[in-house]
Amino acid sequence: VLNVGLTFPKALGGPGLPGKTNPEQLFAAGYAACFQGALGLVAQGSKVKIPESSTVTAAVHIGKHPEGAFGLGVEMRIDAPGVDKATLQKLVDQAHEICPYSRATRNNIEVKLVVV
Repeated sequence: VLNVGLTFPKALGGPGLPGKTNPEQLFAAGYAACFQGALGLVAQGSKVKIPESSTVTAAVHIGKHPEGAFGLGVEMRIDAPGVDKATLQKLVDQAHEICPYSRATRNNIEVKLVVV
């Protein structure tokens, strides 16, 4: 059981209380962790060593959706020191195909993948 204090983001008129989180941050954490696992899986299948220092950082943005209500957008930054960018991009593209979060959001929200 995950027990965290929640706050409504300042960007949406909420208090954005320090020491508390919001659903967008929780989604970002889950997506990044899941994507990191998918990346490791495709790298292993391709016999590419992903260093332990690799990172996947997700930023989830919330805003008004063109059809009304609210919508999400995600930008993920993927870094794997020592892995050339072309190889990493190929692995990221493959991970995006198998990651459950990517599959759940496909054609529903914008997901931008940035290899750094």
